[in-house]
Amino acid sequence: MSNDQFRRDVAVIGGCGHVGLPLGIALADRGLETSLYDINRVSVDLVNSGTMPFMEAGADEVLARVIDKGTLLASTDPQVIAEVENVIVVIGTPIDKHLHPEPQVVPEAIAEISDHLRDGQLLILRSTVYPGVTRLVKKLMDDLGLDIDVAFCPERIAEGRAMIELYEFPQIVGARSRKAADRARRLFAELTWKIVDLAPEEAELAKLFTNTWRYIKFATANQLFMIANDLGLDFDRIRIALSEDYPRSADFARAGFTAGPCLLKDTMQLAAFTNNFTLGHAAMMVNEGLPFYIVSRLDQNGGLADKTVGILGMAFKAESDDTRASLSYKLKRILRFRAKDVLCTDPYVRDDPTLVALD
Repeated sequence: MSNDQFRRDVAVIGGCGHVGLPLGIALADRGLETSLYDINRVSVDLVNSGTMPFMEAGADEVLARVIDKGTLLASTDPQVIAEVENVIVVIGTPIDKHLHPEPQVVPEAIAEISDHLRDGQLLILRSTVYPGVTRLVKKLMDDLGLDIDVAFCPERIAEGRAMIELYEFPQIVGARSRKAADRARRLFAELTWKIVDLAPEEAELAKLFTNTWRYIKFATANQLFMIANDLGLDFDRIRIALSEDYPRSADFARAGFTAGPCLLKDTMQLAAFTNNFTLGHAAMMVNEGLPFYIVSRLDQNGGLADKTVGILGMAFKAESDDTRASLSYKLKRILRFRAKDVLCTDPYVRDDPTLVALD
């Protein structure tokens, strides 16, 4: 796919993480010469040995195949960025301890590697960004005198289903120029059957709306769970009954911890973008308050003081080894204050020495 100016097709910045690695594997499996740039030496070495540094269903076999074929290479050397036609940025976009977004994170990270960017490249932002960041990055390229096309092409995969959803879901492409949009379309057409065109700001909001919508839906289910539970009724029996053969309630969510690295963060990014997003803050209060609600129900009349409590599952979602922003750890902190002891277990999490065996 590369033109004669570049040796390889794609570089993914942050390429050994939960978003970048599945994308890099998928592109390499389509025959594109793909480089993964990451500062985590341990993850880079694992990937180059054909070993996934985290769980992702279906990825192990494909990784081994593309490493054997030589279409995928991981590196801690930023020089790999200069060798490719398409540069994809998937670095994290955090919120601070006050739940405020940090919109300069992506432009600053790109500025740090700008010495390795080259005229003629296509720079694709895939991280979830505060609205307007794509414009800032394009301005940065222009200010640096670099002739680089910029597009925003958000990822919308669920962790654990990346190797299916990268191929099944439409890809949103947000670009200011026709040339940048056409180049981004050609790249993602290697993976998926449909491309959806938007302006960059529309695409940025589309990504935030996607995660915020899910976060609010889960908050609604959690609020209704509390109402039913306070009445001594079985929320799940009600949920199953109201959705049975009734399509208007087919997406009625289960109650449970709504956590992980994206949903709260992106809801708070959207809340910071507008001064009237009370629904987002209300959803945050419900979802983040669920561990407190559970403990308060368990601890009626001080009943936890002489009890040991077990928490089964510490990752932020089922059948995952990812503990980022997991509410199980918030639950653990509250219980350690209320109960005699707290024991935690998870068959998938391997980087927490405090966990005990299930038995």
